[in-house]
Amino acid sequence: MVTYFILFLAIVCEVLATTALKASDSFSRLAPTCLAFIGYGVSFYLLTIVMRTLPTGVTYAIWSGLGVVLISLFGYWFANEKLDFAAWLGMSLIVAGVVIINVFSKTVSH
Repeated sequence: MVTYFILFLAIVCEVLATTALKASDSFSRLAPTCLAFIGYGVSFYLLTIVMRTLPTGVTYAIWSGLGVVLISLFGYWFANEKLDFAAWLGMSLIVAGVVIINVFSKTVSH
């Protein structure tokens, strides 16, 4: 359970870093640029801890998949970025894939 909490923190850091990356305006604004570098650094460090327990492929699938979904939702809610049916469907499939990995895969120890 601790492993999944650390993975959750890694995802949160990645989403914050990606949000800061957009706000950095191609690294022309110092504060968001620093936040992006720090966020990605912390996220990658936390991933190394998670990979001690979970397989790399599973860790990356969960981290990247949920990161994509969360950053897309953040853009939709706060940055007025539009999502069409295909985007919603694709994100639903990503979430379904993460659930399938965690519930049915024998590579993830429960």
